[in-house]
Amino acid sequence: MTVIHAAITGWGKCLPPAVLSNHDLSGLLDTSDDWIVSRTGIRERRISHVGLEELAYVAAARALAAAAISGSSIELVVFGTCSHEDQVPNMASGIQVRIGAPAAAAFDINTACTSFLYGLSAATALIRTQVVRNALVIGAELISPFMDWSDRDVAVLFGDGAAAVVLEASEREEGVLAEKLGCYGDAREILRVHGMGGRYANRGVLYGITRWQFEGQEIFKRAVQGMSSACEDTLARLSFRPQDVDLVVPHQANLRIIEAVAKRAHVPMERVYVNIQRYGNMSAATVPVALCEALEERRVRPGALLLMPGFGGGLSYCAHLVRWGSRTTPLKSSTAELPPNERPALEIVRECLERKTRPSAAPSTTPFA
Repeated sequence: MTVIHAAITGWGKCLPPAVLSNHDLSGLLDTSDDWIVSRTGIRERRISHVGLEELAYVAAARALAAAAISGSSIELVVFGTCSHEDQVPNMASGIQVRIGAPAAAAFDINTACTSFLYGLSAATALIRTQVVRNALVIGAELISPFMDWSDRDVAVLFGDGAAAVVLEASEREEGVLAEKLGCYGDAREILRVHGMGGRYANRGVLYGITRWQFEGQEIFKRAVQGMSSACEDTLARLSFRPQDVDLVVPHQANLRIIEAVAKRAHVPMERVYVNIQRYGNMSAATVPVALCEALEERRVRPGALLLMPGFGGGLSYCAHLVRWGSRTTPLKSSTAELPPNERPALEIVRECLERKTRPSAAPSTTPFA
C-alpha cells in the first residue's frame, strides 16, 4: 500500500517594513536596549501598517509562487493565529477568496504561538488520509493593536508578521515525519490577555483594551520543559538521535528559552536557527518566518532533517520532525506586495495608544483600527 506524505513545496513570508527598535521603546517605557537584549535577545521588531489579512495574503501569494501552484488549485486553507481581525467569518475564508480558491475548505486554528505548527499537523493529516491533495498553511499575527504598551514586561517582546507554506501529496518520504502535540492546561492562567475575548464584553472592557497576565519565570520553565520533552518524544518515535538533526527551527520567544531547549535537546547552537533579534516574538508567525529565512540563507540543504519545537498560550507545546525535499529555492516569484508605508513604527504605535485612551476619537487611517 502506498504511503502518502505531505511535502512542503512552497514557502513565503511577509514582514511589514516599519521597524520598532529598542531605542524607540525607551521613549515609551522605562527600558533600554541593554535591558531588553540581556533578557530576551531582541533588538527590534516589526509593526504593521496594514491588517492581518493583508500580511497573510502577501505571504500566501509568495508561497504559492514558490511552489508554482495556482490559488485555484488549493483544496484547503489553514490559518493559524490568535489575533483575528474577524472570528466570524474566519480568517481562512478571506484568504480563500483572495487567492481564488472557491472550492477550498478553510478553517482557523488558535493555539497562540503554536498555531502554525498545529495547523501543519492538521493539514498533513488531511493530506495523508486523502481528504485533500494539497493545502496552504499560514502563520500570521498582528499583535501590536492588542499590546498593552504601558507594560514593559510584554511590550518589548512581540512583533507583527506572517509566513505560509504549501503542502502537496507525495509518495516520497517528505514533510512531517513525526510530531508531538501537548498542552499544560493547568497552567493556562499564567499567560492570559485580558480584553481579547467575549468574556470581557459584559465587564465594561472595550475589545483591544488589554491587560496582559504574563508570569515570565513560570512561562520560561514550562516552555523549556514542554519543548524539550516534545523534541525527545518526536525523535524517539522514529529512533532518531539529536546528531541526526540538521537544523532546529524553534519558536522565537526568548533567546534564553531557545538556548535552554537546545541544551536539553543536545543540539549545539550552531545547528539552531535564530532570528529573534530582528523580529521578536511574532507568535504563530515565528516558525514559518524562520523557516523561510533559513532557506534564504542556505541553512537548509536538500533532504535535511529539521526539528521544529514550539510553545504558546494555553500552554500548548509541540515539536515537529520534518524531512525537507530536494528543492530549496522557489520555482517562481510573486508580484504581491504590501501597500507602501511612510510612517515610522513609533508613530503607528502612538496612534494605537491614542485610540485606546480616546476610543471615541475619529477613526485612524490605519486599516486595523
